[in-house]
Amino acid sequence: QGFKDNLHAVFCLAENAVGPRATRPDDIHVLYSGKTVEINNTDAEGRLILADGVAYACKDLGADIILDMATLTGAQGIATGKYHAAVLTNNEEWEKACVKAGRNCGDLVHPLVYCPELHFSEFTSAVADMKNSVADRDNTPSSCAGLFIASHIGFDWPGVWVHIDIAAPVHAGERATGYGVALLLSLFGGASEDPLLNMVSPLGCNGDSPTDDMERDSKRRRLV
Repeated sequence: QGFKDNLHAVFCLAENAVGPRATRPDDIHVLYSGKTVEINNTDAEGRLILADGVAYACKDLGADIILDMATLTGAQGIATGKYHAAVLTNNEEWEKACVKAGRNCGDLVHPLVYCPELHFSEFTSAVADMKNSVADRDNTPSSCAGLFIASHIGFDWPGVWVHIDIAAPVHAGERATGYGVALLLSLFGGASEDPLLNMVSPLGCNGDSPTDDMERDSKRRRLV
């Protein structure tokens, strides 16, 4: 799509199968970040490889913007519904950009609470740096799951981190919706040479002015 910046895609994949080397409750893993994780929920396995993925992007690729996207939690559909993915980020401007990019392209997004100082204690472990699942499943589990991933970059990391949980909007009945492709193209379109992507990107140089918004709203009213 004519992207001018250095853009990487890291696929965090693992076979989720039972075997003699499968993860067991009370195992302690050393993740790629160097942090230790006590396993208290073997069904919270996806975040382990996502944590390795963002740590790799930070340490080996030197990324200054890291966006992870996954069908991470069933609680996402409860938190933001089946049409809106959930976004969690350490940067308010990127949170707004994700919401606007979703509206521009149709892959809708709604923010989750970002508050590691209150919520990351859900992962407290007596024998490791953290557990892999929350102590209280009624305390914003989708937000906490994202914080687990962010902790392997570090909450003091100076770059932009964005987490998008797409568990619910990726399917409609038995069919996949293809959710996420348009969102990423819209969000990062300002770094592309494609004029259409430049136009829909909320982060590009071709931002809408209030006059543009008024003219477009007027056209919408006429169309309605």
